Order: sequence, then structure tokens, then C-alpha cells
Amino acid sequence: MARQKKQQQPPVGEPSRIREGLPFPLGASWDGLGVNFALFSANATKVELCIFDSTGETELERIELPEYTDEIYHGYLPDAHPGLIYGYRVYGPYDPENGHRFNHNKLLIDPYAKQLVGTLKWSEALFGYTIGHPDGDLSFDERDSAPFVPKSKVIDPAYTWGRDERVNVPWDKTILYETHVRGFSMRHPAVPEAVRGTFAGLAVPEVVEHIKKLGVTSVELLPIHGFVNDQHLLQKGLNNYWGYNSIAFFAPHARYLASGKIAEFKEMVAHLHDAGLEVILDVVYNHTAEGNEQGPTLSMRGIDNASYYRLMPDNKRFYINDSGTGNTLDLSHPCVLQMVTDSLRYWATEMHVDGFRFDLATILGRYHDGFSERHSFLVACRQDPVLRSVKLIAEPWDCGPGGYQVGGFAPGWAEWNDRFRDTVRAFWKGDDGQLADFAGRMTGSGEMFDQRGRRPYSSVNFVTAHDGFTLRDLVSYNDKHNEENDENNQDGTNNNVSWNHGVEGPTDDPQINALRLRQMRNFFATLLFSQGTPMIVAGDEFARTQNGNNNAYCQDSEIGWVNWALDEDGAGLLKFVKRLIKLRHAYPILRRNRFLVGEYNEAIGVKDVTWLDADANEMSDEQWEEGHGRCLGMLLDGRAQPSGIRRPGADATLLIIVNAHYDVVNFVLPEVPEGQYWDCLVDTHRPELNGHERLDFGSTFAVTGRSLLLFELHRETEQ
Repeated sequence: MARQKKQQQPPVGEPSRIREGLPFPLGASWDGLGVNFALFSANATKVELCIFDSTGETELERIELPEYTDEIYHGYLPDAHPGLIYGYRVYGPYDPENGHRFNHNKLLIDPYAKQLVGTLKWSEALFGYTIGHPDGDLSFDERDSAPFVPKSKVIDPAYTWGRDERVNVPWDKTILYETHVRGFSMRHPAVPEAVRGTFAGLAVPEVVEHIKKLGVTSVELLPIHGFVNDQHLLQKGLNNYWGYNSIAFFAPHARYLASGKIAEFKEMVAHLHDAGLEVILDVVYNHTAEGNEQGPTLSMRGIDNASYYRLMPDNKRFYINDSGTGNTLDLSHPCVLQMVTDSLRYWATEMHVDGFRFDLATILGRYHDGFSERHSFLVACRQDPVLRSVKLIAEPWDCGPGGYQVGGFAPGWAEWNDRFRDTVRAFWKGDDGQLADFAGRMTGSGEMFDQRGRRPYSSVNFVTAHDGFTLRDLVSYNDKHNEENDENNQDGTNNNVSWNHGVEGPTDDPQINALRLRQMRNFFATLLFSQGTPMIVAGDEFARTQNGNNNAYCQDSEIGWVNWALDEDGAGLLKFVKRLIKLRHAYPILRRNRFLVGEYNEAIGVKDVTWLDADANEMSDEQWEEGHGRCLGMLLDGRAQPSGIRRPGADATLLIIVNAHYDVVNFVLPEVPEGQYWDCLVDTHRPELNGHERLDFGSTFAVTGRSLLLFELHRETEQ
């Protein structure tokens, strides 16, 4: 713990200097003449505004906010301006057993702060109670935390956006690209050292060009809100790399600002928008970095603990921990709900982001008696004129009661679909009994999402995500290897549904390496040819590895960073993935707005999807139930009108064949109208293939073991 020097208390500002101001907007707002300060607290008795010098190290004065209106403390400083460094001290009862943890000795971050200055320095003074005291968190600590806590900063919000506007990629054309601001550019050779790992680094033309040329449409950034490095990680020489430990929902993380200016984030957005790319933020509104009753007092705990957090109803000293991180924000409280929706609108309007992915989103829709799709937060997002127009993506699970809610969110939301991940991994691994479930994943998981007018894009499909193995590690390791996390390899999931293909980790065996590459191509082809919204993790497109670490949350290092030194295999995979994405964009039937149901449409005489066995016969119920079935044909008839209008369509007709057997399967190509033939567009066994391989009706195609093929129906005149 850092030792604190005894400081002289700064003078209290003259009462005549501050005006009453307004209770809105919340936060510190500059109007060109002065700054209005407004802070919500339902249970405080007094709030002091603390002014610091430009370094944030010396407290210059304290000024009591003079007015209290509708549970808002507020005041106006006519001589304040952008750049002012400040924090709050909030007075009130210290009564943990009744949910109150006010301690005016602790300097607090404004929940509405638009920028933070300084980093958290761990000290016993950060805690509202005295560590080591016999009464534990019931004790009261009188040490000043100001030298150790980040300060809030008043900003000038003015920025000339010029021609920038939201990209608005249609959902059916969306391909998500999940990446990390710091890790994506730390090793990129075109990024100058001074801006590596920052928003400016992500805006470097060569970086943007890679994303654009890949063919994805939407960059999803891991958390960029101001967050805290956990003390136990710092003590081990690690840190909170991923950033799922927010403390400031309006402020970008200071370390990601190479210039120290908020405009840097906006410039990054403008560059990505100029390339036609959306910006999606991964946001963490389910908990804060203050942890449980033994955690530090940094912001909301000291402002109004009983309002901001969900507390145990029979003992408010303790926190409900649905997030698994110590505390849970209480979005059933109207002012907490307002803070979160204000934050979302701020990022959408002032910062021009195009959507949000909500971490542990089930928490955001849970009342005390359980999850409800009619929770006020979910309803607010659907009704708000700003929020209903951006992309909303839920991670639909948490560790609380009834926490698994895949398919349970309301219309207007997309959801991460872990069923897709697990089934596709198990199928290509060769597990028994996966065939029927695999078909369901490829058609958009309609049993979960085909309701109330929801569309296939509601299912966000992924094989890998930031949490877990990279794609290369998925085919290279049977077990996690998290030793570098210094937790005795006990962290991270053991349920990886992975297969090392005979050797754990890297190998010089050419057959194993070839099979691993083919499996990676299988995963990509399955992801991009399935109905729904595909999500790719940055670096997977060129076979990035984390050396078997499936929980790199604390690895701000070579393990967590993207390695841009591509070998021959990586370059070949990148070329293949680009072509798959190009095909997805080119063939609307691969990304329909209607669910594929397989029913015969008498009006137009076709089925939208037909499932075939290796003899080109329609799959029987017995074959679906066969536990050892691993080969399947998926015929997508382009005459089936994707809009639902009962007339023949004109999309291409495609045939997808998957074979997860270890050996060749001879597959008879299905009957086609006279004068037409099948053209093989993709064969994961032959990645160099690029169409123009004519195959007639009744031809038997030797489908290589563990491979996927895509055929298009052509007319003779199209040669």
C-alpha cells in the first residue's frame, strides 16, 4: 500500500462566489461563461465540490454546492472553464447495515465525468473503512483518498464533425469484428510508437485499410470506458487488460488517449466511418470497479450506495452479486437508469458511435424477482428515439438466478448465441449427435429467435470471442494453458470443446498442421454461410495464437496483443477468409431476412431449404436422429422469395455440403433443371479453388473428410 503524506485541508470557497445553478444536466457542463455542476444523491446531507490544480495533485479549495432540488445537488461557478480538475466529497450517514457508506474523507469521481485525469494508486486510504480493524467494513476511515484517486475534468464538447454521419449498415449485411483498442495496434508495423495502443493508433490508415479490405462492416471495441486496474493484478505485474471494470461511463479510458484529448476518440470514429465501418462499443453497465463491501470507495458507493447498487434485502451491508464481480448496479432505480441511458445517448450523439454490445445484459433486465423483457431499461432502449435507431446487442446471460436468456430479449435486440459456438465446435470436432442441432444453427437458430417478427440477424453467431481460445488455439490445444495469469491455471473455462488433432500446441507435423488449417477454414465457412449475424475476432483471420491461454483478461502483453507478422499459413487463411466474406456479401440468400423453415410452398412450388443425405435424398427422421451422422447437404433454393411475398424469387440457388467424418464421403449432387449445372465455389480442402469447376446432375463428388463445400447452380449460357 502507498503511504499517504499528511496534507493541509484546502480553504473552503467563499459562499458568494458560487451561484445556485440548475439541477440539469447532470455532471459538469460548460455553457461558454461558466460551469454548472449537478450530482444526484437521495440520501446525502451535503456535497462539496473540490477544485484541483492542473496536475490534479493539489487540492486548491472546497465549495459546498448550495442547492438541492429533486434529489440533485447543484451549483454554478461563473469563473470555471474547460480543463478544470475536480472531484466531490459527499456527506451523509455511515451506516453499512442500512446500506449507507458516506465518507467525506474520500474524494469521489463524478459519475457523469467526461474525462478522467490520473490513474488509480492503490492505498488503504481509498477504502471507506479501516483495513485490519476488528469491525471490518463497519469501521470508519478518516484518511484522505484524494492523492490516490483519478480526478474528473471539465471538457469543451465542441467538435467539428464535418461530413461524418452514422454509417447505418443494414443488419442483414452486418459482419462484426471484435477487437481491442490497445492490443490491435501495439505490434502493427505501420503504427508509430507514440500512438500504439490508442484511439489514434486504431485510426492509422493501414490499420483501417486492413479492416476495410477484410470485408467486415462493424468494428466492435472491447470496453473503452474509464476502468480500474485491480490491485491483485498489479501486485503480480499484470493488469486489467480487457477493461471489464468500469468506473466512469461517460469518459474514454485515459490510457487510450495518446493526445490526452477527447477529440482523439472522435477522430478515430470519423476515420472508421469514412471507410464505411460502424463503431460498436462493448459496454459494462452491470457493475462497477468498487466491488463488494470490502472494496474501495471511488464514486457511486460514496455518493449514494443505497441507490446505485442492489443490496441484500435482509442485510443491506452486503451486495447482490449477479455479475460475479462483487456488486450489481440497480437499474430499477430511476436515477441509475437515467445515468445509463444518458451515457448511451452521449456516446451515440456526441461521440457518433453506431451501437452497443451489453456485457452480462441479463442483469440490465432483472428486477428483484427475476429477468423481464419489460424491464424499464429494455423498454427505455426500445422507445428512446436515439437508442432505438442504433444497434443493440445483448450478452444474454449472467450468474444470477434465471441468468441464461438466449432468445429471451425483446424485438429490436440482437443477442450473442453461445449455442452456435458450442454446436459448431462440437460438430467439427466430430462429436456424436450434433447433426440436427448443427442444421438449426446454420438456419439462424429459429427455435430461439423466430418469434414476434424477429429476424435471423437477431442471432449473433460466433465460434470464438475475446473470452476463450483464439481460432488457432481452438484447433491446437485440448486444454487451457493459463499459467502466465499466475492463478495456477485455475482461471478460465475448462469446457473449450476444442481438439488439438493429436499434438498439444505447435507441431512440425505437416499432416496435423494441414488438418488444423482446414478446420479453421471449416469454422470460418460455417460462420459466414450460416443465417444470422457473424462475429469474427481480430487476428483469427490470419491464425493468431495466445499460446493456449483462454482467459487473457490480464495479459497486456505479447499474449494478448495481435501479432501482425504473418507466416505463409496465416497469409493464406487471410486470403481465404476475404473470399468467404465477399461471397456472403454477393449472395443475399446466405443472409436472408426471413427464417429458413423447410416447408413446401405450394404457391411457388419450392422449399426455401432442403436437407439432403449423401445420396441426394431428403433427410429422413431416422437419419436426423442417427447419432453418428456427420455429413449433410443444405440446398438453398433461390426461387424462394426472401421477403415473404408469395412469388418466385431470383436469388442464386446454392448447395452447402458439410462432412465432419474423418474420411471421404461420396456425395451425389442433386437434380437440377435441364441446361443447368453445379459450379463448386468453395472447397475448404482446396482453398485455392475459385469456382469454374463444372459438375453435372448425378455426379458423385468425393467430399474430403472434415471439409465444407459451396456450390452454385449455373445455366449453360452463363459459361
